Amino acid sequence: MIAINKLENASEMLKAIAHPVRISIVEMLGSNKQLTVTEIYESLNIEQAVASHHLSIMKNKGILLSERSGKNSYYSLKHQSLSEIITCIDKCQSC
Repeated sequence: MIAINKLENASEMLKAIAHPVRISIVEMLGSNKQLTVTEIYESLNIEQAVASHHLSIMKNKGILLSERSGKNSYYSLKHQSLSEIITCIDKCQSC
């Protein structure tokens, strides 16, 4: 049986990615490993401020890591296995 604190943490992580833009970001980072804010918002065709807002939420909830290099911030998944959740959801919708 999974400990209650682990279940609560999992619930918070799932809530943090439960938005179409955030799901798309997790999917992108799962296949590309590390992307800048610019690469993310241009790929999703959204405003930079919108991308930054969603990235900030996921970073604060422990979904993403960020690393600054010069003027750029690079984002990556803290737990690469989160991208498998997105793959699973996609497979479930294909049935």
